[in-house]
Amino acid sequence: MTHTRSTTALSRRRLVAGLGAATAGGLAGCLGGDSGENSTSTGDGASAATTGDGQAVGDASDAGATVGMIYALGGLDDRSFNDAANRGIQRARLDHDVAFANEEPASAPEFETTQAALSASTEPDYDLICCIGFLQAEALSAVAGEHPDQRYAIVDSAVDSDNVASYVFREHEGSFQAGHLAGLVTDRDVSVGAGSTVPDERTVGYVGGVESDLVRKFEAGYRAGVDHAAADVSVLSTYVDSFDDPEAGYAAAAEMYERGADVVYHAAGGSGLGVFQAAQEHGRYAIGVDSDQSRSNPRYADVILASMVKRVGTAVYDATARTIDGELDTGSTTALGLAEDGVALVYGTSLGPAIPDGVRAAIAESGDRIVAGDLSVPSDPEALD
Repeated sequence: MTHTRSTTALSRRRLVAGLGAATAGGLAGCLGGDSGENSTSTGDGASAATTGDGQAVGDASDAGATVGMIYALGGLDDRSFNDAANRGIQRARLDHDVAFANEEPASAPEFETTQAALSASTEPDYDLICCIGFLQAEALSAVAGEHPDQRYAIVDSAVDSDNVASYVFREHEGSFQAGHLAGLVTDRDVSVGAGSTVPDERTVGYVGGVESDLVRKFEAGYRAGVDHAAADVSVLSTYVDSFDDPEAGYAAAAEMYERGADVVYHAAGGSGLGVFQAAQEHGRYAIGVDSDQSRSNPRYADVILASMVKRVGTAVYDATARTIDGELDTGSTTALGLAEDGVALVYGTSLGPAIPDGVRAAIAESGDRIVAGDLSVPSDPEALD
C-alpha cells in the first residue's frame, strides 16, 4: 500500500451556497427534547442553571443533578462530536430530571476560564462539570487541582486527578472497520446514490482535523483497515488544523477526489461537512465520524457510505447517572472500544442497504476478530510506514 501525506495548509475554495445552510443555525436554547439526532429547546427562567450568555437550561432547585457542559471547539450544531455529547446530556435530562448548562468556548485559552467559572459557581452549584474533547485536558489538570471538592468528567482524554473521571475511546478499532469498508469499495465497480467508483484508481483518502496523538489514532486504524482489505490501495492523508472549517475540509477532500480517491473518511468535526460537499460535487463517497452523519446531515446521505460512531453521548450519560447515584469513579479512566460498544461502524441510511452482503460479512468478521484479540489494530500511523 502506498501512502501520500501532506500536512501543509491546502488552498481554500469557496463552497457553494448550500453548505452554509447545513452549518447555520444552532440550538435556540440549551434544553434538548430527545436523544435523537435533532435537538429542540425548552427552558425555565426561575432557579435555572444558565450558560455564559444567561440562557436558562432547566430548574436547578429540584433537579436530580445540575451539570455544566463545556463543549469542544466548533460548538454545538457540528452534526458530529459536540452534538453527540449534547444528546447524552439531553437523555440524562429526560431519564433523571437533570438540569444542565451549555458552554461553547471559542478558543483553547477559554477552556480554563470557563472551567474555573463553573467550578466557582454557587448559583447553581454544579454537581458535575463535563469537559468535552482532548484539548481541555491541560486546563482541567490545573482547574481540578484548585477545586478538589468539585467533580468533573472529561470525554476523549485522561486527566490524572482524584476528582476527575476520564473517558477515552479506542477510535482506531472503529476506524479500522471504516478503512476495511473503504478498501473493499474502492476495489469494486460501484455506482449507487450520487456517487460511483473508479476501480482502476484503487485510491482512498483520510482528512483529519487538528493533528494530535488522538486524531492520528483514527488515521492509523483507517489505514490498517484499508490494508487489511487490499494491500495495494493508496491512501491519501492530510490534516486541516481545524475542527470548524468546512472550507478547509472541502479543499482537502476535493484534491483527493481529483487525484482518484473513491472514498474519503474524515475525523475533522465540523470541517468534515466540507468533505461531504466535495463528495457530492465529484460523484464519489465519504465516511462520517462520531455520529451517524447520514442522519444528522441527510442532505449528504446519498454519498455517505457509513459513519464511525463514537458513543460520546454514552460517556456523558454514564458520568451523569453515576454522579446522581454517588458512584462516579473519579481518579480512573474508562476505555470504550468495539467490545464495549463504545465505537462502531454504522451504515448510511440511504446507501447502507446497497452495500453487498459479502462486504458486510467481511467487516463483521474483522470486528469479531478485533474483539476476540485475534486482530491487532495500531494506534499510531507511523507503525504502518
